Amino acid sequence: MLPGAVLLDETLRAIESARGIDLKGWQISSAKFLEGVRPGDNLLLEHDAPGAGSIRFAIHAGNRKVVSGTLSTAPQDY
Repeated sequence: MLPGAVLLDETLRAIESARGIDLKGWQISSAKFLEGVRPGDNLLLEHDAPGAGSIRFAIHAGNRKVVSGTLSTAPQDY
């Protein structure tokens, strides 16, 4: 089984690379682990930005959705 923390870390790296952005000022506002990732699973990451300041993502292993979540810009400290 692949630990969820590793899966999320790799997801963030892939989104940063694909979108050419730095996610240091962002937070994971939601993440739902739907199924476990097994050895040999080929994973597909999908992501979109439905509005300014948010990115939705989903990870699929074959025809199974294994993770879904949302990133959002972190609130600014004043």
